[in-house]
Amino acid sequence: MNSQSFTATYLIETPLDPGRVAEVMAGEQSCGTFTRVQGETDELRARARARIESIEELDSTPIPSLPNAWLARQPGGMPAAYRRARVRIAFPVANVGANLPTLAATVGGNLYDLGEVTGLRLESMELPANYRAQFDMPRAGIAGTRALTGVANGPLVGTIIKPNVGLSPEQTAHLVAQLCAAGVDFIKDDEVCANPAHAPLAQRVAAVMAVVRAHRERTGRQVMVAFNISDETDAMRRHADLIEREEGTCVMASLNHCGYSAIQTLRRSTPLALHGHRNGYGALSRHAMLGVGFQAYQTLWRLAGVDHMHVHGLQGKFSQDDREVVDSARDCLASLTLGIDDPVMPAFSSGQWAGTVPATWSAVRSDDLLFMSGGGILAHPDGPAAGVLSIRQAWQAMREGQHLEDYARHAPELRRAIEFFGNRA
Repeated sequence: MNSQSFTATYLIETPLDPGRVAEVMAGEQSCGTFTRVQGETDELRARARARIESIEELDSTPIPSLPNAWLARQPGGMPAAYRRARVRIAFPVANVGANLPTLAATVGGNLYDLGEVTGLRLESMELPANYRAQFDMPRAGIAGTRALTGVANGPLVGTIIKPNVGLSPEQTAHLVAQLCAAGVDFIKDDEVCANPAHAPLAQRVAAVMAVVRAHRERTGRQVMVAFNISDETDAMRRHADLIEREEGTCVMASLNHCGYSAIQTLRRSTPLALHGHRNGYGALSRHAMLGVGFQAYQTLWRLAGVDHMHVHGLQGKFSQDDREVVDSARDCLASLTLGIDDPVMPAFSSGQWAGTVPATWSAVRSDDLLFMSGGGILAHPDGPAAGVLSIRQAWQAMREGQHLEDYARHAPELRRAIEFFGNRA
């Protein structure tokens, strides 16, 4: 692609000519507005205006996806038909530079408020390699995460601290000790537990890391704990420093609620793995004709330097269909541009247990992922260790090309998981 521009692809809905609307979009997000203004010379427009790369007209609908007061004010009122199209726009790199908040504002920003559209969704982005290289890379990524946990092969089996909130630092540490003994590779805080009064982060980190270090001394295994340090920027930096001093290896932040600049600053302030939690993404993506698709979403956050990205889980408890989850994982595992090796580790979660492993393996065909199971481990009828082992057995069955039920005949932990969770799936 052109090294002087990056592209964004949109799905739009409009009662107007999609070509005309595309021109409005390009002008609005580069050098134009609804009319040419003083100083907007032909030379400036040639240099700075966004360019329409392609327009693919799709279907139409008699009902608008979103309300639109601007259209209602036009002569004749609301139209009878609304056309949908996929629009690809190229933006000059020089307009933005290595400025992530401005990049996000350029590909999104006021586009969502345009009166000409009754639906607009940013689907994907493509960046030239020289532009991608100006932003942060993952500090750990897949290889680094494997090195930090000592897991050379197979998926990283993880879990989430439950109850989400309410545990004291000592109670949290007791649970972490049980989970370490059960054989997990990865433990993370819930997104709603960061620095609560009942378990201040500094006390929780000290208590948890004491048992993690003790486990390492006994077994040689370093369990990765993703402490939720979501906060204002300076506090996150202090929290990360504390975790590093306690020999922790990972921090977690709620991406949507901390913001691009805070995550960039955090990335540049700590060598720890950065676990990117996407909670709130549904508000940005759940409507088919509004918001942002995961390919574009993860592109922006990977430019901030995250190492792991949540993708939800197959056959899970949330609203995303399996196809979206699979595509999201594949996006994480792909480099953003040719010539730059920057994949991040997809984190599967939400209702995962041994019985969802076959669908995950069949769809992704990769072990380079975090497979996080809360109830599937902690609620296993024979205890957390059996829960962890049931998941590992399910993955082994898939690698050997066996059906789960056949493998379970000789794997009691897996068999018990199927008997117990199968009726709840």
